[in-house]
Amino acid sequence: MKFSVIHKLRILFILALAVLLTNAGVCYSHTMKLFHNQQWMTSSHTVITQIETILTTFQDTEINQQNYLLTKNLDALKDYKTSSQSTLDNIQRLRQITINQNLSHKWIFLLEQKIRARFAQLTQEFSLSQNPSFTAQPRPEIPQLISERLTNERNSLQELIQQSQISYQKTLTTFSLAVFVNVLLLFFLYKLLQRYIVKLQQTETTLRQNEHRLRAIFDAELGCIQLIARDGTLLEINASGLAMMEVESTEAVIGKSINWVIAPEYQQAFAALHQSVCQGNKETLEYEIVGFKGTRRWWETHAVPIVDESDGTFLHLAVARDITKRKQAEQKIREQRVLLDVATDAILVRNIHNQILFWNKGAERLYGWKMEEALGKNVGELLHHINSPQQQEALLTVIDKGEWQGELHQLTKDEQKVIVESRWKLVKDKDGQPKSILSVNTEITSKKQLEAQLLRSQRLESIGTMASGIAHDLNNILAPILMSVQLLQMKLHDPQMQKVLNTLENNVKRGANLLKQVLSFARGIEGKKTIVQIRQLLIEVEQIVQQTFPKSIICHTNIPENLWHVSGDTTQLHQVLMNLVLNARDAMPHGGTLNISAENVVLAPEGGAYIVIYVEDTGLGIPSKIQQQIFEPFFSTKDIGKGTGLGLSTALSIINNHGGFINVKSEESQGTQFQVYLPALLSNTQLVNSEETELLTGNGEEILVVDDEAIIREITKSSLEAYNYRVLTASDGEEAISIYTQYQQKISVVLLDMMMPTMDGAIAIRQLKNINPDVKIIAISGLLSEPDAGVILSMGVKAFLSKPCTAKELAQTINAVNVSG
Repeated sequence: MKFSVIHKLRILFILALAVLLTNAGVCYSHTMKLFHNQQWMTSSHTVITQIETILTTFQDTEINQQNYLLTKNLDALKDYKTSSQSTLDNIQRLRQITINQNLSHKWIFLLEQKIRARFAQLTQEFSLSQNPSFTAQPRPEIPQLISERLTNERNSLQELIQQSQISYQKTLTTFSLAVFVNVLLLFFLYKLLQRYIVKLQQTETTLRQNEHRLRAIFDAELGCIQLIARDGTLLEINASGLAMMEVESTEAVIGKSINWVIAPEYQQAFAALHQSVCQGNKETLEYEIVGFKGTRRWWETHAVPIVDESDGTFLHLAVARDITKRKQAEQKIREQRVLLDVATDAILVRNIHNQILFWNKGAERLYGWKMEEALGKNVGELLHHINSPQQQEALLTVIDKGEWQGELHQLTKDEQKVIVESRWKLVKDKDGQPKSILSVNTEITSKKQLEAQLLRSQRLESIGTMASGIAHDLNNILAPILMSVQLLQMKLHDPQMQKVLNTLENNVKRGANLLKQVLSFARGIEGKKTIVQIRQLLIEVEQIVQQTFPKSIICHTNIPENLWHVSGDTTQLHQVLMNLVLNARDAMPHGGTLNISAENVVLAPEGGAYIVIYVEDTGLGIPSKIQQQIFEPFFSTKDIGKGTGLGLSTALSIINNHGGFINVKSEESQGTQFQVYLPALLSNTQLVNSEETELLTGNGEEILVVDDEAIIREITKSSLEAYNYRVLTASDGEEAISIYTQYQQKISVVLLDMMMPTMDGAIAIRQLKNINPDVKIIAISGLLSEPDAGVILSMGVKAFLSKPCTAKELAQTINAVNVSG
């Protein structure tokens, strides 16, 4: 195998370097050995000196002790203490000097123990010296121990000195031989270098040729290649970089600062990158440049440090490529994303494995999950918690047909149920294979709730229609019973019978009030309002609770004496309170505490005066997720057959009609508190007695009673005759018109039923008004409650009575109509 001159030179240079290093190593080895011997000698000498010092201070201690015993001089005692402490301190210094000599440590430990024992003996001799017969005994044991150690240390030192002299002779001989060998090597290297220089001259031409080739490759690169000095000036740039900068020659940019081409808003970032690269770090940056002709371009630069051979510092080598088109595409994507985020619908993209790839702001608003939380999650687990059959069916449909549309029941982050109208579209890859699914979800929860409410309203309307018919018939049944009872009360004066009749009257009135409540709920008709003493109403409710509730439920009340009054329907408010306390009872199946209280409040700002009624129990509580539903009609948590779901909805309707509102506070297992707010009447002078004490009788006026029920006609006639009225009767509207036409001048008031066959009350009223515009008509019905005043006036009706009414109410109304003219 043949070797070139360079290879031979390299081999000889390596051999020479190896010999030099070997010689240097040998010299270094002998030198270091000599150096270590010198250190050992120094250390040994230090140890000897320290041991001699310990011996001296120990002897001084014994001398000072003897001196004090003989002279009793306090200065001798002071010198004794000083020398004894110095002895111990010197032992510690000796231990530090010989810290790496285990054998010395053992000897030092023995020495210290003996010296401390001797010091203890010397101290004891101070007290024994008071005895005249005492004589101090010297102890040569410690000086002998120290002397033996000094002899050993001196012998070791002498051996080290002899070894050092031998090492010195060897080092001097080796060094002389190494110098001779190195001179020979340098001579050979000089000859080889001469030949190497010739070879370098021969290769210089080849290097120039390679440089031209590299420059051609450099300029052929499509990206911009730049070499930037530490001060930011441009050292090199290729042809593509010149084209991007819109300059024609390197002279226009070489030697100038690179900042001129960088857009101003990115110059600070580029300066930070340049500083980092010049410290030896690799960096990447995206920024904009502005060409010589004003064209803006986006660059992505990959910067690496390279060593400047002149001073060993780093230069900045940057390879930049034009990413303007990519940036424009990214900007377009961002704009499209903004449009998607502006959309109110929830827009999401998933892969065919149901993992979420895209999640817009509409989805964040609808479901509560942030984009960072949703990305990568399984749609079924996130929005359904399980892969529902509906979800699986939709997935199969969209893969098969390319699209799907339907309703989905989903869950939000806080476990709220939502209903969405969902539209799915399949997205395929370039090979036509399913890649992802685009979903657009529109929330229709409110719409569905409105539809459900509409259905409930339709059911309520049906119930109202049915209830109206039943109430009409029942009122027609109760009306003659109530009037008959009152006639019997007027005719029978036996106390026992009066008690029975009073009980019967009260039960008939309760039945009538119950029918009014059914109509009030079913048709939203307001009851008759009077001034109500809330305190008295609460006391009555308390009595019912005490008498009828289980003994395991303890009832407490706090009802102030100065409680304001309200304008309302006593029966309806009583119904509200009874509904609340019954619900409280049902919430405490194992007993508990029921608190009923009230207070006067003024809501700020300018909220007005209210009475607040509190009904609070310590029962099961209401789960937070259904607290918004408890006032919905037909909503109930009770078992089938134990509740209709109309109680709280009826209560809310009644309180709303009274201008008030209801608040609820409840926690599971912590009980429930209902707060009923009713607008207050601040003046008690508005109170009136609803019962007339004066008995109003007629003066023989003629009254026309019109009703399709014969029993009602007869009992009404008997009742009015008992109050000194004369009565004519008609079974329908046509007969009433006929009778009124015949006895118009005698008839004072027409008592007209509104619900009759052949001709109902409204038509009869118009006919009667045609005959006599001034006719006095009292409308009566078992179906309607108090109608609107405008409707009454438009029909020409003077008053209105609901069936069943008492004979006394009938007589008072007739009297009032006659008096008013």
